[in-house]
Amino acid sequence: MTKVETQNFVAKTKTLIDELKAVCASYGLGNDGNEFKIISQIFLYKFLNDKFAYEVKKLKPELAKSENWEADLAKIDDGEYNLLQFNLGVDTAFLKPHQLIGYLFDRQNEPDFAKMVDDTLIDIAVSNNDLFAVKTEDGQKIQLFDRLTEYVSSKRDAFVKALFNKLTLFNFENIMGEGFDFFSTIFEYLIKDYNSDAGGKYAEYYTPHAVSKIIANILVPAPVSNVTIYDPSAGSGTLLMNLAHAIGPEKCTVYSQDISQKSSNLLRLNLVLNKLVHSIENVIQGNTITDPYHKINGKLRHFDYIVSNPPFKLDFSDDVDTLNKKENKARFFAGVPNVPAKKKESMSIYTLFLQHIIYSLKEGTGKAAIVVPTGFITAQSGIEKKIREKIVDSKMLAGVVSMPSNIFATTGTNVSIVFLDAANKEDVVLVDASNLGTNVKEGKNQKTLLSPIEEKQIIETFIAKEAKEDFSVVVSYDEIKAKNYSLSAGQYFEVKIKYVEITAKEFESKMNDFESNLEELFKDSKTLEIEIKNNLKTLSYE
Repeated sequence: MTKVETQNFVAKTKTLIDELKAVCASYGLGNDGNEFKIISQIFLYKFLNDKFAYEVKKLKPELAKSENWEADLAKIDDGEYNLLQFNLGVDTAFLKPHQLIGYLFDRQNEPDFAKMVDDTLIDIAVSNNDLFAVKTEDGQKIQLFDRLTEYVSSKRDAFVKALFNKLTLFNFENIMGEGFDFFSTIFEYLIKDYNSDAGGKYAEYYTPHAVSKIIANILVPAPVSNVTIYDPSAGSGTLLMNLAHAIGPEKCTVYSQDISQKSSNLLRLNLVLNKLVHSIENVIQGNTITDPYHKINGKLRHFDYIVSNPPFKLDFSDDVDTLNKKENKARFFAGVPNVPAKKKESMSIYTLFLQHIIYSLKEGTGKAAIVVPTGFITAQSGIEKKIREKIVDSKMLAGVVSMPSNIFATTGTNVSIVFLDAANKEDVVLVDASNLGTNVKEGKNQKTLLSPIEEKQIIETFIAKEAKEDFSVVVSYDEIKAKNYSLSAGQYFEVKIKYVEITAKEFESKMNDFESNLEELFKDSKTLEIEIKNNLKTLSYE
């Protein structure tokens, strides 16, 4: 597809999403907690339907020429139909003719149409469970679809008819060859109204595209293959998708964990759109800090690449006793934050994620990038200081990028990105990008946007380990120790004093001006002193 055709299709896809949301609003589901499930799952059903059609038509080209390919597909005998399953791509859901959207659309006027659709979605989920199910930390499987029409209190048949009327006017088949840039745009638009904290234990953090791009490009400056990538606080998977794109979907395996079922479902959708279906089996819904899932022979798995934008502050006081147990001492080497008497929600949970990541990094070769509050890089004591000492003394720090304020529209916290590299035994690069970007208003919030040129400047400076005046420094581990383990670029910048030469006559003129101004100030002071004394004399006791 040409660039213009791609842009047009993006616009059409966004229109479909808007129309599906409008249908939900018309049936009382606008801003309802269940709207997210309906929109994301009906969109996924449509995508899987068209993906199946795309693959089947490649296997049987005569179907592509058919006026009613679903009907012609249904005429194939069972034996031949089952053979199709073995020839389909490994990332394609296998559907029966009666499970296709076209088949259901033709029966929308039959009694209990809503039940027919719900039954179909559940059948698809069950038959494709091995490929598309997300697991919980205790091994239970979260299947692909729910009974969607049951979220509507009345007029279910009419509701699902309205949805299908939108789906049948749209086709994904022509864009199955598109890549990450296309589908990341679609995914961001699809979830934009749903990717916020709904009151659960962890927020559904969404990492800005600029941050994800910078991380992926710095972590993977050269081609790699057959690697593992991991996010212990995956959210909807923005960091993982950017990293997988930089590596190549076929060259990496994704592992993740997140306590939110909502986030895990969003991540599954993201993996489907980005040709990473083979990694869905590694998506775990569960508490990484108390119950890390990914293990080999009973021990925590170590990964080639780890990325994370963890929650910064959170009340995890109920878990403190568990985390302080002997078996967790090695993982949380710097300690577990104390429970404050007040404001338990201010507990620094990100320090636990940081320690977990360091512990989970492949020895000798592992790389990681973690988004942290900028205060972490200069904290003078406590767990933060101990973590910095560990990564510096162990010589596993690649560098730090301090980002502009408001790079996240949803929080005013200044953030930095800490890059770890177990193989980096030499100099470290510290980048101060805080003065870059353009401020824009996003809703009620101010947000800073980096231009592509600024993103490139950060990436290239970091990879080249280049020192630039008031922007970046290259320092040794010993220099960092001498600065009390500070990772702030600003503390290493050279302080320059500018000297200006003046003549004796100019000097005498400036001194006369200073003396004159000083005399005026003394006069004003004397006048004010007299006025205050006179006012005091007028005061009397009543």
